[in-house]
Amino acid sequence: MKRILMAAAVAAVCGCEKVSEKIHGGEPKPAYRTVEIARTDIVATVEATGTVTPIKKVEVGAQVNGKIIKLFADYNSVVTNGQVVALIDPLVYQANYDSAVAQLHQNEANVLQREATLALAEKTLARKLKLFETKSCSESDLDSAQEAHDSAVAQLAAAKAAVEHSKASVSQAKANLDYCTIVSPVNGVVIKRSVDEGQTVVSSMNAVGLLTIAEDLKTIWIEASVPEADVGEIREGQRVTFTADAYREKFTGVVKQVRISSTTTNNVVTYPIIIEAENRGEKLFPGMTTTIAIETARADDVLAVTQAAFRFRPKDKETELKGRKLWVLGDDGEIEAVQPEFGVSDASFTEVKDAALEGAKIVIGYETGNAKGVTGQSNPFMPKMPQRNKNKGTAPAAKQ
Repeated sequence: MKRILMAAAVAAVCGCEKVSEKIHGGEPKPAYRTVEIARTDIVATVEATGTVTPIKKVEVGAQVNGKIIKLFADYNSVVTNGQVVALIDPLVYQANYDSAVAQLHQNEANVLQREATLALAEKTLARKLKLFETKSCSESDLDSAQEAHDSAVAQLAAAKAAVEHSKASVSQAKANLDYCTIVSPVNGVVIKRSVDEGQTVVSSMNAVGLLTIAEDLKTIWIEASVPEADVGEIREGQRVTFTADAYREKFTGVVKQVRISSTTTNNVVTYPIIIEAENRGEKLFPGMTTTIAIETARADDVLAVTQAAFRFRPKDKETELKGRKLWVLGDDGEIEAVQPEFGVSDASFTEVKDAALEGAKIVIGYETGNAKGVTGQSNPFMPKMPQRNKNKGTAPAAKQ
């Protein structure tokens, strides 16, 4: 019995030595973490924050001084072109207008008087000329008649000028009186009120703002600031998706304008981008903050590889290929560098323009452990395969 046990033990030791020689007889090949090149939709975007503004807003102001005796519009009031929105006390301006009209009437009466004086002077001058021809009138009498005629002409001209001046004064007084009744110049919605009834406004060089009216809120603008590093990718007409904190939905718009007026803040240069969007149900209010994603490039249903593949550098492999490249794992466990043509890129994937690489295993790193733990759950750090964009046709949702 002892001999049998000893023989079994010797056999077991010999077997272990053979297994060890088989395992350690050569250098084991490294294990790699890989992903397959698969098809997906890639959308490159430039992200920024913006502010909702009306396409056109008008500030209605007071051009005369006085007390606001009545306001006919308030916040959110819908107004129409020509509608009275405020009234300034017209008492002083009515008196000035009446005074100007009275002065005009007086000057018009003076013109009639001067016309009569001129007519008499013309008759007197004609009579003196006939008498002078028959030597029945002295030359001095003729000169006096001529002087009276010329004076009457001048006085009539002055009287007519006074009438024109009075007409201008009446027009000015009438304008000031009309300015007491403030009307809306456009159809729109009141988004700001700066005065209260009973408040006195004093207009000096500039009109005093009373109300701010947004002409149309069915279509709005979003003004966003984009850094100079990204502005070169933005063009008019590009599709934009955006969200507002007030709603859990996505809105769409287009780039309306890329303005060349820059702003520098803390050595960062930004440019304003104007986005036009339909305001469905007028949900978006002026001043709301939005998070936007401007679609700068798109590729649908294309071969793509994760960006992590470009960061892999093998420890024991060299290649003459320069620039971005991929390392493909062959069936024999060896890896080989390839450099296909690349297309559109976003934060996660890059388009691969080589149909022969579809399904190829691309190395993204060395395997330091099983892809699955002892419980069989997937390693959360393993890259995920790309999937088709279910939101095809629109830019992806902006990052929160």
